[in-house]
This record gives sequence, structure tokens and C-alpha cells, in this order.
Amino acid sequence: MIEENLKRRSAARSGTRYRYRRQPRVYGVSNHIVSIRCKSCLFPSMLGKWVRLVLKEKKKSFTNLRERERERERGIKYGAGKGDSFAGNFSAKERMSFFNHTNGDRPLPADEYREFSFPSIYSYRSAMEKCDGVVVASAIFGDHDKIRQPKGLGAQTLETVCFFMFVDDATLRGLAAHNILTNINGEVDMIGAWRIVRVSSRELPYDNPPMNGVIPKHLVHRLFPNSMFSVWLDAKLQLTVDPLLLIHSLVVSKDADMAISKHPSNVHTMEEAMATARWKKWADVKSLRVQMETYCEMGLQPWSPSKHPYTTDVPDTALIIRRHGLKSNLFSCLLFNELEAFNPRDQLAFAYVRDFMIPKIDINMFESEVFEHIAMEYRHNLKRHDAGAPASTIKKASSRDIKGSSCEAYLLKMWGEYND
Repeated sequence: MIEENLKRRSAARSGTRYRYRRQPRVYGVSNHIVSIRCKSCLFPSMLGKWVRLVLKEKKKSFTNLRERERERERGIKYGAGKGDSFAGNFSAKERMSFFNHTNGDRPLPADEYREFSFPSIYSYRSAMEKCDGVVVASAIFGDHDKIRQPKGLGAQTLETVCFFMFVDDATLRGLAAHNILTNINGEVDMIGAWRIVRVSSRELPYDNPPMNGVIPKHLVHRLFPNSMFSVWLDAKLQLTVDPLLLIHSLVVSKDADMAISKHPSNVHTMEEAMATARWKKWADVKSLRVQMETYCEMGLQPWSPSKHPYTTDVPDTALIIRRHGLKSNLFSCLLFNELEAFNPRDQLAFAYVRDFMIPKIDINMFESEVFEHIAMEYRHNLKRHDAGAPASTIKKASSRDIKGSSCEAYLLKMWGEYND
């Protein structure tokens, strides 16, 4: 109620008409919370001691950071976005050639959204560009998830932080069926804290909803060019901690470019690739093998102590906290290009981009127990049948021996059997 009143007063001052819908109790009742893996873990003290500090210093620190990050951003250029695909369809070696960005003269092939991606969001452009502090973004394509309202917000957070949710036609139909959102001309679509951005399904560049979802996920700095920080939430998550607190405790205080959770079990990229195939998270197993062999050929190594301070090669990318600047923007663009080349499973390309990009990015990879205390995870609405290629066209990987494969040395090192 407090949040709605704040929005109403703000709307009254600006003359903007806002519409609010309470989510009915039946909306999302079929979704069940995914139980955490460490129920006995105490709430991390690191998330509590900065609460007052954030509210006291945010204005001063954000002003200083804005100037510093804009100075850094001047060293990065983007392509015009006029290729035959969203990111350009480069070969592995061509994509690798963009990893060294020390001089900044060569434009990155990260598409300019105004020219290619979501033409229907042009009407939202002004509001997105006015978001010059912190943006919390999420997306639901294919009506696979429910909209979850953030919890634990401070009294002034909605005046400082923008919340944007991208949805397609299928999701809009689901919202309309629950009488949550209807098309009324002249009104701004608001569902609780979230401002809804309608994306026409006819304009989506990919047939696969998860691949369309990684556009706002990894190109958030392109959609919100004036934002200093962003928090990305996969739609299966419900944020339970104030985003200002997360940014200060996990990024600013660590002097990091990005904060992301470690995967709770997998350490090596190859382990995650095997799990992806085993649990059918991406159905085209042959393409997964091609992806891993490509990365091995380009020099990817399994995790080892030589990669410290990182203790894993596999993140949980459902929650990403970024400080927008040269290194985090470069990382996001390079990662997106890998996703377009192979598949939207961003955990598989994470270490490859992190290890080879220049300048090096500073990522705070925090423990999975911290993740479990700052976000609540729900199951998806539907069982996906579109994870990868259609069933009739999927080619299973052969069970040939690894000897002679470009990943032979990688696997032997991972298993501790490698001898020079």
C-alpha cells in the first residue's frame, strides 16, 4: 500500500496516468517455491551492516560513480546493428578477435536496439533513458513465469530505482486472462513496482523464448544507456532484499564490476555442459558438443587454483548485479555474441569470456547460500518443449571416445589424469 501511494503521488505531480492492478490470489498458485539447499544457514551479516550506510551515502557515491563510469564508457564503441543477424553471425575466431579491447578503436558487434531488436519499445525509450541511477530488469516471454513483486524495499527505493518487466504477446494474454493488465490507451502499464514493457512477438528476432530473453538480460546497458547500475532477475525469482543494499554490499564495497552467485555444485564448464545435456536443458546435444570442442580448441581450461581469486568457472546467472562501465559492458556484449552463436545457456560461455577478455573484469562470485537469502525461486509455469531444436531435427551426439578430441586435454586435467 505504501508503494502504491508513493507511485500515485509521483504520478500526480508529473501528470502521468498510472494504472495499478492487484494480483489476484489465484495468480501463481500453481507455482511452488523451490526449497533452499541450506536451511540451517544463518542470514549473512554482510547484507545487514550496510543498510543505513546505503541510504546515507547513496546520493554522494552515485554522483561520483556516474562521472567515473561515464569516463570509462567513452572507451567502448558499438556497431551499427545492420548485420544479417542480431549480433552478426561471426565465426569463433572472428568473435575472439573482439576480446582484446585495449585500444577501443574497433566497434563491438552488440546490436543497437533502436535499429534491430524491439521496434515496439520505441514508445518506452524516453522512460528507459531517464532511468539514470539503478534499474531492476526482468522479462517473461512465452508466458513461462508469473510476475513476482519485490520484497524488503526501503521507503525511498521506488523513488530511486526503476523496475522494468519486458513481456511478449503470449504473456500479455495470460495477464489479461487474470484481469491483471488490459490495453487502455494513454495509460502507463504498472503491476505493483513493475513498469510493463510490451514487446510484439512479431518483432522478436529468435523463435526460442529463452534466447529472446537474453537480449534484455545481457544487453541491459544498451536498453538503459544512462543507468549506472542494474540488477537482472530471471522471472522465476522474487527479490527479497532492497536492490540498493545488494549493489552496495556486493558490488560497490567490493570494488567489483559485477556480482553473481556461484553454482551450488558444478565447478568446471564441462560439468555444466554435461548436466545441461543430462537434464535436457538444451535438447540439441550435438551442438553442445560442438560448443565445448570450440572452446577447448580456443584454449579454455578447466578450473584450477591458477584461476584464483575465482573458485569456480560456473555461475548461477539467474541474478546478475552490474556496475555499468567499460569492463562489464564489454563482458556482456561478448557473452551475448557467444549465446547467439550457440544457445542461451549463458553458464557455458561464462568462463570462456571471463578468462580471455582484455581488460579483465572483476567479478564478485558470492556463495550460493547468499543467493538463497536475497531471492526466492519459483518453478516455471510450463514444461518447456522448445529447449533447442525441434525434436524431429535434433541430432544426438555420438559416443565416440574422447581421444583425439580438442577437449581431450581439458577432460584429463579435470579428472586429474593429465600428464605433460
